[in-house]
Amino acid sequence: MILSSLIDATAALLPHLVAVPILLPLASAALMLFIGDSDRGRKTKSAIGLASCVLGLLVALVLLLQTTQGPVVLTYSPGNWTYPFGISLVADGLASLMLVLSQTLAIGAVCFAQARWQRAGVHFNAMFQFQLMGVSGAFLTGDIFNLFVFFEILLAASYGLLLHGSGGMRVRAGLHYVAVNLVASMLLLVGIAVVYGVTGSLSMADIAARLPQVPPGDQGLLRAGAAVLGVGLLIKAGVWPLNFWLGPTYASAGAPVAAYFALMTKIGLYALLRLWTLAYPGGSDVHPAFGAEVLAWAGLVTLAIGSLGMLATYRLDRLAAAAIIASAGTVLAALALGQAQLTAAALFYVVASTWAAAALFLLVELVERSRQGRLREATTFDDLSVGRSLFVAEEFGDTPPPEVNLDEFERALVGTPISRALAALGLGLVCCTLMIAGLPPMAGFVAKATLIQATLEALNLHRLAGAAGWTLIGLLVVSSLAALVGLTRAGVHMLWAPVDRPAPRVSVVEWLPIASLCGMGVLLALYAGHVMTITTGIAQSLYAPSGYIQALQRTVPVPSPTQELP
Repeated sequence: MILSSLIDATAALLPHLVAVPILLPLASAALMLFIGDSDRGRKTKSAIGLASCVLGLLVALVLLLQTTQGPVVLTYSPGNWTYPFGISLVADGLASLMLVLSQTLAIGAVCFAQARWQRAGVHFNAMFQFQLMGVSGAFLTGDIFNLFVFFEILLAASYGLLLHGSGGMRVRAGLHYVAVNLVASMLLLVGIAVVYGVTGSLSMADIAARLPQVPPGDQGLLRAGAAVLGVGLLIKAGVWPLNFWLGPTYASAGAPVAAYFALMTKIGLYALLRLWTLAYPGGSDVHPAFGAEVLAWAGLVTLAIGSLGMLATYRLDRLAAAAIIASAGTVLAALALGQAQLTAAALFYVVASTWAAAALFLLVELVERSRQGRLREATTFDDLSVGRSLFVAEEFGDTPPPEVNLDEFERALVGTPISRALAALGLGLVCCTLMIAGLPPMAGFVAKATLIQATLEALNLHRLAGAAGWTLIGLLVVSSLAALVGLTRAGVHMLWAPVDRPAPRVSVVEWLPIASLCGMGVLLALYAGHVMTITTGIAQSLYAPSGYIQALQRTVPVPSPTQELP
């Protein structure tokens, strides 16, 4: 009886859960603005932010479970307007998967920020929640104008987060970041206006349904608007040659901000995939897949540029930024080739590569700190309170005790030659390297192997142009070698080279997100078959978008309490 009532209550609330990933961070951010910036106030805001992210992850998981069974498309009309007018929110498998990815990164970033970064300036937690709101809205919106609105919300918050902590480097990178995104937003707005002028609609599903009725004389204008809209999304996705801003911006951002920014390029790719598969599902004869070849080669060149970038620097933050560029190119090339199995592998790769890049950005903060200052008194493994040291280093004065062994330079040899902190950082870097390079036992290996297998199958069935397919396979191998060489070289240079510096101090709240992201990479590899089943279903529904379109067409206003609709 109680169980059935709980199931009925969950079923009744399910349509409203679509709006929760947007409303929850909005309410959390608004509440934080009324809390002071004292030590107690910062702890309260951190608790609110962490609770918001955890609850958002639970909601995203519920939506993912619901939308990947069938598949099911959940719709919600906040303004209660008749389709295709008004604001519409849509949760399908793709949107739910991206929400889960967003919330996992948000939890790690908020947890890591509790140690230091939330004290570097005011309103960090509130701005982070506003950005989370914009990201969730971009994934859930059902029309292109609100896609632009949510893009602007997340960008406005990201401007403040990028400058959080001040510093000349952040200001310079922030100015470039703001200027580039203003240009991209202008292109988005122009493209949306042209598409609206031709089709007379802003609803993505309605635009897709109206495309066959567009007169031949308006086809050129429609394609021009789609091209302008696509260029704006490609700038936000970090595709070459429009990605010159990405490296300096991500390298200068604070660690938790950069970790969450690992998702930002995927939002542009998500929007491109959503619009492209709705407008040109599989490339019909009447409306062939517009720009497929250009997008494929743009992705391949971006992958090559990202691979070269990983070989061109010793800095871990620049390496992580180059890895994001390479992953954006990989995903764009795989999506542009227009095969469901390739798209499924690309979605799996999105999850694995984003977790790896986020963990690497968090790790950069700790590695850089290990190169500065000297440690004072050590603490023990049993002291796990927030802000206290988890990994310890022990020092002696100028005169070590007589029982201590000395090296050839008469320096004390105490305990193990590698401190626990340094070993932990090294282990984290090894995990990130394996994930980004695509080596077992991490999920990156499964992702790249699946991409190569899907490409070979499509080539054997003559579904792909041979040049693009073979180039993708070759660049996937080259990018793996580049990541392995670049990250190993940087690790030797920054962590394992013998230098005269103390062991780093690492707190629990800083190490836990890195360990969790790496652990999820292992779990993703162990359960790769289950996850690939989900992503395959999502990809198949994308290339057969009738379910998405019909779900919105069936949306009707909810009757008011005092009046029944006819």
